[in-house]
Amino acid sequence: MLKEVDYIIVGSGLAGISFCEQLRTNNKSFVVFDDASQHSSTVAGGLYNPVILKRFTPVWKGEAQIGLALPMYKRIEELLEVKLDYKVPVYRKFSSIEEQNNWFAATDNPVLSDCLGAIIKNNNEAIDAPLGFGEVKGTGRIDTKLLIASYRSFLKDKNVFFEERFSYDDIEINDNKIRYKTIATKHIVFAEGFGIAKNPFFKNLPLVPTKGELLTIRAPDLKIDYVLKGPVFLIPIGNDLYRVGSTYEWHDLTNKVTNRAKDYLSEKLKTLITCSFEVVNHVAGIRPTVKSRRPLVGQHQDYKNVYVLNGLGTRGVMIGPYVAKQLYDFIEEEHPLDPEIDIARFN
Repeated sequence: MLKEVDYIIVGSGLAGISFCEQLRTNNKSFVVFDDASQHSSTVAGGLYNPVILKRFTPVWKGEAQIGLALPMYKRIEELLEVKLDYKVPVYRKFSSIEEQNNWFAATDNPVLSDCLGAIIKNNNEAIDAPLGFGEVKGTGRIDTKLLIASYRSFLKDKNVFFEERFSYDDIEINDNKIRYKTIATKHIVFAEGFGIAKNPFFKNLPLVPTKGELLTIRAPDLKIDYVLKGPVFLIPIGNDLYRVGSTYEWHDLTNKVTNRAKDYLSEKLKTLITCSFEVVNHVAGIRPTVKSRRPLVGQHQDYKNVYVLNGLGTRGVMIGPYVAKQLYDFIEEEHPLDPEIDIARFN
C-alpha cells in the first residue's frame, strides 16, 4: 500500500532533526531514513557560542542562529522529557598581554559588548593561566548524543523512522511527486552529512569532509564548571568528566580513532592543566565542512522538489535550526534563501 507524506528526509543528525522540527511544528507529515553511517553530530562538542575565540570576532549570523536554536532545543526537551541544554560560560585563556589588549578592544565592539565579559583572574591551581581568562556570556552546551538518540526513538515510536540505507536508484521523480519504494511525497530533503559524497543529485557540491576526534577524560582535581578554551577546549559534562577537542584531519576519512590524535590532544591538554587526568573515551567522526564556511542549502538545479541541507561544519548546534528554517520558508513560503548559503552560488 502506498504511503503519502509531505516530505522524505534522508539523515537524522543535527541538520535532519532541525528540519524535522520545522515540519513537526508546522503540521507537515514526513518520514526519515538513516542507516547510522554518519557520526559527526554524535561526536560534536555541542557548544553554542556567538564569538570566534581565535580572533574575538562575532560568529556569522550568530545572534539569529542562537535566537532560533535555543527555543528549538527547549521545545525538544519538553517534547521528549530530557535535559539537553546546559548553560555554561566559556573562559578563554590568555596566552599573552597582546591577547588581553585585543580582548579589551573587542569589548568596545557594539556587536560583541553583550557577549564579552571582564577579565577573570585564575585561582585554580590545576590550570596554567597566569594571565587569566576572558569570559564569554550567553554560551552553553547541547547534549548532542542524547538529542539524537532520543529524537530517533521518538521518530521510531511514531513509525516514521526507517533505519536503513537509502537507495538512490529507487527514486522516481516527476514534476509534482516523488515516489520511493512504497512512499509517495511532495519533497525530499537530503541532510546526510558526509554521505553526500555518494549522492548522485548533490555529489558535485564542494563539501570538504574533515575528520575530528574527541577525548573524554576524568580529572577529579580540576573542579571547573565552565568551558575552558586554550590550545584545546575542555567541556565539563559532570562527575569529574570533561570532553577535550578537537582535531582536524583531511586525509584519513574513517570513523576510526587514532593514537596520533589522542597523543596530540593529550599533549595540548598538558599545557592547559597541571593536574593528572585519565582518558576514559575516544571518538571520531567526519564533519561536513565547506571552505567558505557557509552551509550548502537549496534546490536541485533540474529536479525542483529535491533539496539539500548540509555543510554545517563545526557549529552545527547553532546553525542547524537557522538553515532548516531558511529551507522550510524557501519551500513552503517561497522566501528567497540567504545568497551566502544557497547552492545556486555554485551554478
